[in-house]
Amino acid sequence: MRILFIHNDYIKPSGEENASNELAHLLEEHGHEIRWFKKTSADIHGFMGKLKAFSHGIYSPSAAKELSVALDEFNPDVVQVQNLYPFISTSIFKPLRRRGVPVVMRCPNYRLFCPNGLCLDKKGQVCERCFGSGKEMWCMLKDCESNISKSIGYALRNSYARLSRNILDGVDMFIVQSEFQKAKFSAQGIDKDHIGIVPGISPTIDGNYNYQIGEWVSFVGRVSPEKGINEFIEAARICRNIQFKVAGNLDKSFKMPKYLPENVEFVGFLKGHDLNEFYMKSRIIVVPSKWYEGFPNVIVRGMLLGKPVITTNIGAMQSIIKTNWNGVLVPPSNVDQLASEIDSLFQNERKCRSLGEKGKKDALSKYSRETIYSILMDIYNKAIFYRSKC
Repeated sequence: MRILFIHNDYIKPSGEENASNELAHLLEEHGHEIRWFKKTSADIHGFMGKLKAFSHGIYSPSAAKELSVALDEFNPDVVQVQNLYPFISTSIFKPLRRRGVPVVMRCPNYRLFCPNGLCLDKKGQVCERCFGSGKEMWCMLKDCESNISKSIGYALRNSYARLSRNILDGVDMFIVQSEFQKAKFSAQGIDKDHIGIVPGISPTIDGNYNYQIGEWVSFVGRVSPEKGINEFIEAARICRNIQFKVAGNLDKSFKMPKYLPENVEFVGFLKGHDLNEFYMKSRIIVVPSKWYEGFPNVIVRGMLLGKPVITTNIGAMQSIIKTNWNGVLVPPSNVDQLASEIDSLFQNERKCRSLGEKGKKDALSKYSRETIYSILMDIYNKAIFYRSKC
């Protein structure tokens, strides 16, 4: 099968992109031919770059034209769409429909209905105002991007996508990552039969890593407020006798505390062997997100490497982690409970090992590469079937 992946890269690497790359590698492992049609947000420079991003986010004739050439050259059996913004846009669905290509759209966030994709306002509170009356207007009224021009741009491109129905009429199957997310999409009018669930895939771990209890508590991923980094730091301030470490790129929205606790260390972005070593030397992986995460890759990697996970009981996380089975769930933004659970689990090495072992079993069964491949191919076949009926 020939599969074309369509994606607009972010300025910095993200878990979303790592997950889509893993799916592409998985398909290649099974003999499928993969090609990419890509743009990059790194091309936004100065005023003219921002103006181009603004206009092309709403509709990009050039992207549609370039995709037409790519489609004629590659002649894919299926197209998988990831991120459309800002330089691809919904314009691409016109050449796809014209050629009758089955389209699958992977949705790791809520951008179809929430302009910033997070369902989180600038105060750090979960927000679904754009799901109801007023729709995208709320992104502007609440200035969800803390930049009114950007908030307007996000709202306009979402509004155009919704009113034009380019996405709803152009996608045969939507991929979400949990039952929680599927319920949200269905509530917004997408037929359940056109929504498939592909959870996070266990990443490829190169090399042999012998289990060790670990020396510190870790936060891995984009360092930004919605990811709960501030709560992680405050928990460290309470647990002064435990070492806390942060691995990941600093988001521009994150403001480093003036007085950072001495037991917190930022080690920067890690990948490959260095990232796996960081996990192995961690006793606990903490994912204190405050928004509706799609399916955090950091959780699956931690489970695969035998580490217990403490995360929040919101969104997809509650379908991955079960308290006292493979980790612990805590309420989002509750620093005192987060700190208490970290301290209690850190002091109990036997429990850390037990939770980690169960998590590894889950990762090897529920999120194995063969399991995910089977689910993904079923979705592709459904997309081909639905498109043949059009």
